[in-house]
Amino acid sequence: MRTRNNNRPIILLVAEAVTLAHFARIAALAKALDPMQYQVVVASDPRYIGLEASHDYSFCPIRSIPSAKFSQALAQGKPLYDVETLTRYAEDDLALLDNVKPDLVIGDFRLSLSVSAPLRKIPYAAVVNAYWSPFADTIYPVPDLLMTRILGVRLAQKLFDVVRPVAFALHAKPLNRVRRHFGLLPLESDLRDIYSWGDYTLYADVPEVVPTRNLPAHHHYIGPVLWSTQVPLPVWWHDLPRDKPVVFLTLGSSGPVDLLPTLLNVLSQFPVTVIVATAGKIELAAKPANAYFSNYLPMDIATQRSQLLICNGGSLATYQALACGVPVIGLCCNMDQLLNMSALERLGAGLMLRASEANYTSLMKAFTKMDSPAYTQAAKKMSQVLEKTDSLCRFRGIIRKILNC
Repeated sequence: MRTRNNNRPIILLVAEAVTLAHFARIAALAKALDPMQYQVVVASDPRYIGLEASHDYSFCPIRSIPSAKFSQALAQGKPLYDVETLTRYAEDDLALLDNVKPDLVIGDFRLSLSVSAPLRKIPYAAVVNAYWSPFADTIYPVPDLLMTRILGVRLAQKLFDVVRPVAFALHAKPLNRVRRHFGLLPLESDLRDIYSWGDYTLYADVPEVVPTRNLPAHHHYIGPVLWSTQVPLPVWWHDLPRDKPVVFLTLGSSGPVDLLPTLLNVLSQFPVTVIVATAGKIELAAKPANAYFSNYLPMDIATQRSQLLICNGGSLATYQALACGVPVIGLCCNMDQLLNMSALERLGAGLMLRASEANYTSLMKAFTKMDSPAYTQAAKKMSQVLEKTDSLCRFRGIIRKILNC
């Protein structure tokens, strides 16, 4: 750990690495800070640090629950963290804060920082998507739960609309119990307040995609935080055919990889070239002739080369697509992905499919429908908006105001 030097403020950025997206955003924000102006420290479970080719920040390993356990809780509609886990997280956070002694802590989905940072009287900024804001007019789609499979989406949605406030209160309960345990007042009994609470709240969105209203002064849009692993391009990259559209297929760290064979079967029926990033999560015995495979691809370069992105519907991938003017098919497994893809559908820049309902027929229909130029036109329109949005410059400006430097 570096010690304070030349009175540079210390900024600690903490990622809850249950998915790559949370780590990626924190890594990108950390690299946006001038190491000559700040001492920058990143703390995260080290499961994704190998995807960072180089960085100027110091790194502190902390614990996160396994990604599989997180995904299982999502699939079952249970609170993502129990009291025991959040208590352990808070204790780990306190040890980290005592070691680093930051002037500001920034967290991406590290919910326990709403306990540890106030206890140490350190300003805390939460990075979150705006569709989780209490100030967003969000329509919450029913996630893929047991009742969805039994009742069907339409009936399950009606039931979910009735019980959602109770469900959101139930999901807020573990963190509020931990806050009480440490002598802090509880937050609102609402999942949205749990996700977005901070001395400062930073939305990794633009209002054109996810609007809000009557935001408090300490809530700020910074815009999408783009990140790409800097792995070398595969040996086949420069041999890709130039006479066919390219479809980029990546289901990320939390996508439905079991759908990959069906997706490839569908795409093999069309005159396209498919580039596939598997994240090392699946090995295929049979590979279509029009598909090229790698464990990872640089997201920015691969998206720029493509005319369509098929992904898990998460904001990290979809904002990269919008920045490149590329429409999206999102195969969504959880509410966060459903919320994000709902925004893209409203813009006309994407199509959302529930992964639980995706099959050869529905995927064929979706891919055929995306042949309409309207989707590309809508995506290119958003690329013009994002071109004028310097998220990292906004972020640096907010940090300067917070620290008065």
